[in-house]
Amino acid sequence: MKSILVILSLAVSVGLFAQEESAGQNKKLPSVVLKDMNGKTVNTADLGFKGPVVVSFWATWCSPCKRELNTIHDLYTDWQEETGVNLVAVTIDDEKTKNQVPVYVNGKGWEYLVLMDPNGDFKRAMGVNNVPHTFLIDTDGTIVYSHNNYAPGDEEKLYEMIKQHAHKKQ
Repeated sequence: MKSILVILSLAVSVGLFAQEESAGQNKKLPSVVLKDMNGKTVNTADLGFKGPVVVSFWATWCSPCKRELNTIHDLYTDWQEETGVNLVAVTIDDEKTKNQVPVYVNGKGWEYLVLMDPNGDFKRAMGVNNVPHTFLIDTDGTIVYSHNNYAPGDEEKLYEMIKQHAHKKQ
């Protein structure tokens, strides 16, 4: 009986993981007004770039978030040259910690657009429960990939998805 429960538990976990990988796909990017680090207003529905867009939710207090974004930073120039991808890092730091965002971003030399979501409006609209949570948006504004958490190597799967969607319109 105990082994049956373990097997069922494992099956449910695998099913939830598979569901999470595809959750939110084929939905349009919602329209939420946020500010960048300089206070400029940006509507998330207007994040249209020539290539696909990676939207990564993170926080200064989240170690896996910073590992993911720092890893992507090392690859980002090559990714952009090959696919035209743009990355938008959306921080969910609140009023207490949001002042640390520019210090961290500038210290790391990130070339991403960094948007501030201190009230969690965009986070809620995207169905983000915890960070890091990464989405891939195609050139039509459709969410085509969603991944929660980070482990080394996840950036390779993301890059494969980026390449698939970058070349759809070319």
